[in-house]
Amino acid sequence: MTESLIPPDQTPSPTGEMPAPPLFEVENFRVSYPGQSTWAVDDVSLSLKPGEKLGLVGESGCGKSTLGRAAMRLLPTATRIEGRAMFEGRSVLDFSPSELRRFRGEAVSLVFQDPMTRLDPLMTIGDHCTETLLAHRPDLDKKQAKDIAIATLESVKIPADRWRQYPHEFSGGMRQRVAIALALVLNPKLIVADEPTTSLDVTVSAQILTQLTELCAERNMGLILISHDLALVGEYCDRIAVMYQGKLVEIGPTQAVFYSPQHPYTQSLLAAANQLQSAGAENSAGEETNENTPILSLKKLTKHYLLEQGIVSKLLRQDPPEPIKAVDGVSLDLYPGEILGLVGESGCGKSTLSRTLLRIVEPTSGEIWFQGADFTALSRSQLQAKRRDIQMIFQDPFACLNPMMTIGRGIADPLLIHGLANHAEAETKVKAMLDRVGLTPVEAYYNRYPGDISGGQQQRVAIARALITRPKLVICDEPVSMLDASVQAQVLELMLDLKDELALTYLFITHDLWVAKYLCDRIAVMNRGKLVEIGSAEQIFSVPAHAYTKALLKAAPLLAKAEASAL
Repeated sequence: MTESLIPPDQTPSPTGEMPAPPLFEVENFRVSYPGQSTWAVDDVSLSLKPGEKLGLVGESGCGKSTLGRAAMRLLPTATRIEGRAMFEGRSVLDFSPSELRRFRGEAVSLVFQDPMTRLDPLMTIGDHCTETLLAHRPDLDKKQAKDIAIATLESVKIPADRWRQYPHEFSGGMRQRVAIALALVLNPKLIVADEPTTSLDVTVSAQILTQLTELCAERNMGLILISHDLALVGEYCDRIAVMYQGKLVEIGPTQAVFYSPQHPYTQSLLAAANQLQSAGAENSAGEETNENTPILSLKKLTKHYLLEQGIVSKLLRQDPPEPIKAVDGVSLDLYPGEILGLVGESGCGKSTLSRTLLRIVEPTSGEIWFQGADFTALSRSQLQAKRRDIQMIFQDPFACLNPMMTIGRGIADPLLIHGLANHAEAETKVKAMLDRVGLTPVEAYYNRYPGDISGGQQQRVAIARALITRPKLVICDEPVSMLDASVQAQVLELMLDLKDELALTYLFITHDLWVAKYLCDRIAVMNRGKLVEIGSAEQIFSVPAHAYTKALLKAAPLLAKAEASAL
């Protein structure tokens, strides 16, 4: 391991007292999952002081999340563990079941990368919060628990009137805010945040991380921020630890790691991040204006959701609540071979727009024209056949992959459903696609299950599954949001290569403005269901016209800005 930091002072104080133990510490820590011969975490040693903010970065599958879960003993029971894991001087590995129950939540809280798979779909958001509080704080009555929960939810910008709604009624970003609120509600001493802003737009991401870091200072609370976003980590963390293939290869204060990285892998991460942020739309081949016939045309497309009126409101004959205008009169054209970026804050309607134009949800009104045909007029059988030509890469890869199917079978499924190949042909095509998206050696992935691989690797499987039918239009809903900078650049380059090779057109939905600038020919900006600005990537970044676009650009984390703030 390359050390960019002088070890913490362990000499006695002038009074002769030894310093207090670290808040959290692992020493020569190793983790191997059941059935695996290799170490997912290999001989890692690091410590965290109260109130300190440590960023843990590295590529998908490097062991970041495994190390974070080890802090809470959330690993499978048959997991092989060696070394020490200490919290306030006590061995986490020796906690009794009752001590472990109190430890989780009251001492350490974990914000998961994927909120939808951690929230109970049958429980309201309010019930999630009060259940957590009452399980750990039996001294509270229901009203007190509700008051604390509402205040915590409001602190992450979730209004009280959404108390009785369910997880599926929230956008991906809003669900992530719920996950953060659940982590904060018990006022823990340490938060392990595993990609906590992956689903959030830049403005909300900045708000959430500013709040988390302020809480660290106010409550002397430690924070381990696991992320692939170097600019984000650099802006908010005191120290950075870099992991590669299960090992800790470098650790040090932010400015030391940013300005004089010692390990070749750290140097490559920083180079990839700088490349992504400095490059522009010249990577693509589209133009701002196009006289060709659009492959996709939306005309005043709307999707409104009606809220159910409460019993009391009905009895009092009050007016029904206003509908939620998730998509509100959107018109745009997408041309063959173009990459159109769709950006905006979480909950602005980006994902709803993509699902509506695919008719996963039916539009309230408006027109959808695809390849010159009225998409809204297609029958169910016609729609299924036409969906061969439109595929989607979803924001949450694990939720869209069947956990009971092997990776090979999951990717082959669209070929078999549409009758595009027999089983032998499908296997050949799937293995070629696995190789094409970088899941190699292919034999190591073909018969594995989605739950056995990292989030970033799941995202690659989702990309392979979307492209296996050779579609004409691919709707990409945050397809690289879970990948580190180096893998992001590789996947984006792959998507550009595949676009030319397979004659693809992309509608690219993202909250990452730098990814949009790197990849897209044009960028459309959404706010509160409406399209507020559309133009070339260069125009949007150099002369944004709308105030909301300017606010997004101002909040976007920039590597140079993170380096400056580290000084």
